[in-house]
Amino acid sequence: MPSGQEHGAQVLKGEKATTVVFWKFADGAGATDDDGPPKSGSHLLFTRGYSVFNAAQVEGYTPKAEVEPLTLDRIEQAEMFFRNVGAAVRHGGNQAYYAPFSDHIQMPPFQAFVESVSYYSTLAHEHTHWTANTTRCDRQLGKRFGDNAYAAEELIAELGAAFTCAHLGLSTEPRADHAAYIDSWLKVLKADNRAIFTAASKAQQACDWLVKRDELGQVTELAA
Repeated sequence: MPSGQEHGAQVLKGEKATTVVFWKFADGAGATDDDGPPKSGSHLLFTRGYSVFNAAQVEGYTPKAEVEPLTLDRIEQAEMFFRNVGAAVRHGGNQAYYAPFSDHIQMPPFQAFVESVSYYSTLAHEHTHWTANTTRCDRQLGKRFGDNAYAAEELIAELGAAFTCAHLGLSTEPRADHAAYIDSWLKVLKADNRAIFTAASKAQQACDWLVKRDELGQVTELAA
């Protein structure tokens, strides 16, 4: 990694560096685990720390001109799927959520996402919440999960999003808000060792309901 001095830059007096960590998984031929001999398919976590400065903390450096943001492309099969499902979807703001009282899904603008798949994965997550309505899957979690009902619903929504994206042939990536949910998900799973099976079952039910709506929408389009 080239240093700032190589570019003619100098850190301003009194400025302090920030530590960042680069990490990735690497194939670990010969890696072992507690259960047996080395496994060629194992993965090792590779990490390395760096001390870095922001461009505002140095002098003598001219940042590169900002690259124009990429224009995201719509994914036609996903567009058709959610259109056939028929949920009320509104766009605007910077948050994604399902509003039960108005029975609508709120999404940030399409171009606000880093990549197309992230948009459809988030849309699938909110559609899974949408299926909880009494007129759809009628998902009642209070008796089953008690105080953990909210965290359980979020786990169901994320599993449902994964199932729906798999149905659409989309490869999902971890979302930025996953870290905020992990602690609550762990509480649910620690409190009930069968919670993951219940969540997966309800997520599959939601996905199946969405798929059936899509199929009905396709029939309606052909008949029109």
